[in-house]
This record gives sequence, structure tokens and C-alpha cells, in this order.
Amino acid sequence: MDLHLLIDNLSNPALLFFFLGVIAVQLKSDLKIPENSSKFISLYLLLAIGFKGGQELAHSEFSLEILWSLLFGIFLAVAVPVYAYFILRRKFSVENAGAIAASYGSVSAVTFVTAISFLELEQIAFSGHMVAVMALMEAPSIMIGLLLIMLFKGGKEKTNIPMKNVLQHALFNGSVLLILGSLVIGFLASEAQAEGIKPFTTDIFKGFLAVFLLDMGITSGKKLNEFVKKGKFALVFAIIVPIVNGCIVAFSTGSFITGTGNRLLFAILAASASYIAVPAAMKIAVPKASPSLYIPMALAITFPFNITLGMPLYLYIIQNTF
Repeated sequence: MDLHLLIDNLSNPALLFFFLGVIAVQLKSDLKIPENSSKFISLYLLLAIGFKGGQELAHSEFSLEILWSLLFGIFLAVAVPVYAYFILRRKFSVENAGAIAASYGSVSAVTFVTAISFLELEQIAFSGHMVAVMALMEAPSIMIGLLLIMLFKGGKEKTNIPMKNVLQHALFNGSVLLILGSLVIGFLASEAQAEGIKPFTTDIFKGFLAVFLLDMGITSGKKLNEFVKKGKFALVFAIIVPIVNGCIVAFSTGSFITGTGNRLLFAILAASASYIAVPAAMKIAVPKASPSLYIPMALAITFPFNITLGMPLYLYIIQNTF
């Protein structure tokens, strides 16, 4: 692996703000980002990346590669939770295994946004349709996770899942709706119209990302101590499964995806885990699944790994394979 690339990534100001948040928690500081401000920033990041993706898509011709990308994204969202579930069942209950599997089959929008920032720092191009791929990967994994719980929940007690509410969360939760809506708006806007809001969608993006990662660092730091009590298996899973998913996808996409940036984004999507959309759905559908397990796994372990060591590792594989 290129050591210079790793150092560049680890010295990225946005990433360092994440570590500052973790350190603040360990020092028992009262540093925090107001909840309303944090929510606004997360919405802003999704809006900006969706809009820019739509603009990129508007200037791209529809091709077989775009179609294959969309289909491959859906395939990952279905396949990852299935194999992850059977690994997790060795140690966890049906409910917890299904919820964790859904988290790792789904994606982290924040990891995706951070990866885009990384690509821009390294001046590596990527395509706007990858935003659509990310949005499409949210819902299928939630549905697969719930289906697995329904199929394997035995005994007298059956899982009573209000599927209508769950499907509404999976398909129309705020993050999916905003990024897809922003993608469409960006696609429809002319170049002149997009230029008019460029200071909002582009110029201040990295600053807001830094503040948001500071907030993520604070949240991760709080979850970390709680997670350590859950045992080694969860810790190993939260690191090894993302590595396996990311490396396999980084290598295999060379046969049908052109462009280093697109392949890296696919690797990050495969390696990331949801800690927003999936918990929202599982809270309604499977209240017996423990949020103190699957949220810290995704947020306090997998997320930091991907944005520190994961991205340089996957990029190294991509740059040294066909």
C-alpha cells in the first residue's frame, strides 16, 4: 500500500475532526454539537451530494455500465445480509443476527460522502450515477433482514412485523427520499441554474463535512465503551466482514466497471454499514433486536475503519488489479 496515500488520508482535516470528537468523549469534555444542528448538517450533506450527482448524471450518456452498476448494487444489498446472517447466528439471536445483517447489507451515506471527499482530495474522477446506486442499496437489505427473521424465528412466539410501516421506512425514509429527490433535481437543473447555488452545494461542503464528522466522533466515542462489553466476536465481525466485502468488490468490479473512482465507491458501499436507516426500521419492526449491539458495530468500529484504513486499502487493490 502507498504509505504516502495512507498518511494523506489520516491527515485529512475532516478525519482529524472525527478523532477530536472521540478524544473529547474520552476526556469527559462537554463538547457537543446541538442535535438540531447535527440533523441539519446531515440533511445538507445528502442534499449536496445528491444534487451534484444529478448534475453529473445529466452530463453522462446512459450506458450498459450504468445499468450493470445499478443491478450490482442491488445484488450486494441482497447477498451480503444473507451470508452475514448465517455467520452471526453462531453467536447471536435471530433478531440480533437479522438486524446486524441488514445493517451490513445496507450502506452508510456518511461513509459514502467521506469517500467522495477522499476522491476529490486525490483528484480521482467518479460518476454521478453512483449516488443512485447508493440510494438503491438502502431498502433491499432491510427487507432481506426482516425476511430472514420471519423465516427463522421459531417456537410459539412469532415475529409480528408491521410490514406496511417497515416498507415505508425502507423506501421513503428521509435519507433515501432526500438523496433521490436531490439527484432528480440536480438532473433537471440547467448548468446556469446549478451555478447559482454552487456556493451552497459545493464551496462549503468540506467545512460542513468536518463539523459532521466531529459530531460522529463524539457519538462513536460514547458508543465505544458500551460496545466493548459485547465481546470479541462482534468486534472481529465489525472489522473482518467489511474488509472481505470491500476487497472482493474492489477486485471483482474491474471486469465490468471502468474508472478507479467508481470502483472505490463500490468497495466502500460494500464495506460500509448503516447506522441510520436500518436502526429506524428495526426499532419499529424488531424491538427485541438490541440497538446497543448493531449501532456501535456500524458506527464505532466499521465506520472509523473504513474512513482511515479501508479507503487506502481498497484503492491500492483497485490500482494494482485489472
